[in-house]
Amino acid sequence: MEELKYPIGRYTKPTGVTPHDIKGWISALKALPLWMDACIENLDVYQLETPYRDGGWTIQQVVHHVADSHMNAYIRLKLALTEDAPTITPYKEELWAEMVDTKITPVNISVTLLHAVHRRMIDILEHMKDEDWERTYYHPQYQKTFPVWEMAALYAWHGRHHTEHIRRLRERMGWGY
Repeated sequence: MEELKYPIGRYTKPTGVTPHDIKGWISALKALPLWMDACIENLDVYQLETPYRDGGWTIQQVVHHVADSHMNAYIRLKLALTEDAPTITPYKEELWAEMVDTKITPVNISVTLLHAVHRRMIDILEHMKDEDWERTYYHPQYQKTFPVWEMAALYAWHGRHHTEHIRRLRERMGWGY
């Protein structure tokens, strides 16, 4: 069950940050929309409504969740870079995943959102000064301050985490590409 829930392992906060790490996170964030395109290519309605594991979200919910989550990340990035340690607004992802838009909006809409949001996010990340990576926001749900570099690491992991949910389900079901 752990491997189905966390196919690439649980997120582990890096102990520090190097230019090599930053390049890797940016590369993963840049690739995510293309990975998601490949993951959902040629899936029909039945397949999109299949949960990636027992008790897990459907592929449709996962795709919309990634778009929701990464839109929030983009806003958090901009807040951290334009305000002094702002407090962000958390959201209840499990409730967002049950909203009507997640059930009726075609997944390609959220993939298009990922392309747009990631383009904007990457444009910022690739042009930040070294000191910008240390800017922070405060997350009241976790009662924790996050530096921008950790946000980049987390969302790079998050995209891989969810694309692997879909990829491995396709593999288990023999859905191919």
